[in-house]
Amino acid sequence: MRISRSTAGTAFVSGALILTLTALAYPSMLGVENAASGQDRIIANTQWGPLTEADRDFVVRVRAAGLWEYPLGQLVLQRGTTPAMKEAGEHLLVGHGRLDAACRKISTDLGITLPNEASPQQQQFVATAEGTSGKEFDSTAVTIMRVAHGGIFPTVAKIRATTRNSLVRELADQTNDTVLDHISVLEKTGLVNHEQVSFQITAPAKLPQEQTTPPPPQAGAPVRVLPVPEDLKDLQTVAPNPSYGAPSPSPSAG
Repeated sequence: MRISRSTAGTAFVSGALILTLTALAYPSMLGVENAASGQDRIIANTQWGPLTEADRDFVVRVRAAGLWEYPLGQLVLQRGTTPAMKEAGEHLLVGHGRLDAACRKISTDLGITLPNEASPQQQQFVATAEGTSGKEFDSTAVTIMRVAHGGIFPTVAKIRATTRNSLVRELADQTNDTVLDHISVLEKTGLVNHEQVSFQITAPAKLPQEQTTPPPPQAGAPVRVLPVPEDLKDLQTVAPNPSYGAPSPSPSAG
């Protein structure tokens, strides 16, 4: 059954913020314990500074975001109907490819176990976009991603302001730049309905934990790699300088 653009902008995006902002209560083997134990609790003292549960959770979240946004970026490149959509797909692949490389390096240095698969909810986001085509695909994909990227800012800002671990601080800086870049290219498509995005960010749907938690990796399984495409290795993914006074794209009707 084909789902309308308005439905895509509401039903599918209602939970997008959860998977980015909700504290992930991973099994202990993933190295993320229940948030109730205290996100500021120091779990390891490293040469880069103390590592808290919040620090470790942040590294896992950045990795998890790439596990669904990277394949969605591939879909955007394949199915996007405009040059602006193609550009967004390129930036998603490059940005998350670079963030993924950073997460894999940091996880080795800090002893953090990373997931290899997105959560059921995250996988559904990709499947939702995959089930559409044409302009409907453009609108669905942009809406889902814009809500997710817009909602991550509070988490990035909090980690950047509070972490005492230099590796996590560097990841927060890189994540912030990447998110700003992705928001910029998504808004450049002219398909972002800012009122709708604001509503979805401030009133996210509540889903069971099992839907928002990525499964633990299989024992002995190699860490999945999200590579930056060879032909895009030189792509600039730092957010552009603001151009005050320039007109904004007309918001999509949704």
